[in-house]
Amino acid sequence: MPPPSDSQAPFDVVVHGGVVVTETGRRRIDIGIRGETIAELGTALRGHREIDAHGQLVLPGGVDPHVHLTCSDMIEGEPGWVDDFESGSAAALAGGITSLGNMTFVLPGETVTSRLARESAEASRKAIADIFLHPVLLSPTPEVVNELAEVARAGVTTIKFFMSMANFEKDAGQFGLAMRAAKQSGAMTMIHCEDHATIECCTTQLTQNGNRSLADFAATRPAAAEIAATERAIAMCEATGAPTYIVHLSSERALEACANARARGLPIFVETRPTYLHLTRERYGTPDGPLFVVQPPLRENEDREALWVGLASGSIDTMGSDHAPWNRDLKMRADHHLENLRPGVSDLETMLPMLMTAGVLDGRLSLERFVALTATNAARLFGLYPRKGTIAVGSDADLAIWDLNANHVIGEGESRSRADHSIYKGFLLRACPQVTIRRGSVVFSDGIVHGAAGSGHVLSRGPSQAIPHETRPKVGTPK
Repeated sequence: MPPPSDSQAPFDVVVHGGVVVTETGRRRIDIGIRGETIAELGTALRGHREIDAHGQLVLPGGVDPHVHLTCSDMIEGEPGWVDDFESGSAAALAGGITSLGNMTFVLPGETVTSRLARESAEASRKAIADIFLHPVLLSPTPEVVNELAEVARAGVTTIKFFMSMANFEKDAGQFGLAMRAAKQSGAMTMIHCEDHATIECCTTQLTQNGNRSLADFAATRPAAAEIAATERAIAMCEATGAPTYIVHLSSERALEACANARARGLPIFVETRPTYLHLTRERYGTPDGPLFVVQPPLRENEDREALWVGLASGSIDTMGSDHAPWNRDLKMRADHHLENLRPGVSDLETMLPMLMTAGVLDGRLSLERFVALTATNAARLFGLYPRKGTIAVGSDADLAIWDLNANHVIGEGESRSRADHSIYKGFLLRACPQVTIRRGSVVFSDGIVHGAAGSGHVLSRGPSQAIPHETRPKVGTPK
């Protein structure tokens, strides 16, 4: 077919013939893109650039709400996580993800506004994917809490804090006030739920007996620590009325606590991460066990299976990579032990292909549920819907075109991330994105990232939106 003339091609880009999937259904239809947005869904559309998606799926670009793309281990003289907004974006786009929620640590003595301004400037210079920022409160002083309404008006509608940090107990009242302030401004509170006292007790028991090996890492942060903190987060949610998002939930009992709270009408939302779906704690006993150190740690197979059920049933709302990559040598350093370690793994490029393979193709999840978990729910919860997270007229043209007949074995160090290893080495991917489109521009195709550093946008967000009840599947009925 000859290329269309200007008069025949009202669209800049047309994606032809793919099966378009949203959280509510699927149909074979063309997508007409004008500028950065979806202008029409129809048939026989013509464009200046036409992309053949016959035999493939067209899904919304993924929204990963939980990444670490700035150096933030905050230890003097030590190297930090190896990815920045550019390399992290490249990994994300190759994995079908177009929007990233970055954790932005507000250090003691800083204002929230000044930290957000610095990271926004860095993202504007380097990002290829679109970026939204979550201010992480380490020291919730009254001055910081008083800033939150202004920050929300400027389009940053989240806060995060860690219950696992030593200062949480001392500052718990101020963290509660921060949650209340977030609620009043339409913002979501994100909480890392591990109880510091339990972690300290378990770690001391091991180290006093001379055991400092990372082979026992999981025993220092047992499920009991997660459960205690999750139940406290639920109580804080109930006391403040604040919409509360539990990051990287890892255990069956913590998930049950959240499901029970939600059944009582509390605004509790749950994220899990890929490591807990594909790996278990036995990995810590292998020679390369330190590579698998994440917080919370890998759990038992019973926990893993419960999370898969939660993904299908609706008791888990989102997938977040918690991408926090280190190089192999640093993770495996001989002087690392239970009190001196580097938690975090690279997961941006592999998260969605592994979920599509083990979730959809193995029959655990429907395609519609995959879209909800990886795009639509996060867009709603973090104030981006319907601009992001769906395929609809007027939405940003963020698309991933998927081949379900891939046959790719994950290798060592082949990712676009600067991490030089993968904890999933040897896993078979039977589905992979072939083309990723971000706001109408093809930014990944033929195995190459085409987007330019600085072409990503720092996103302004609205209030958090609830997930409509009718879009949640019935409990216990995976499709």
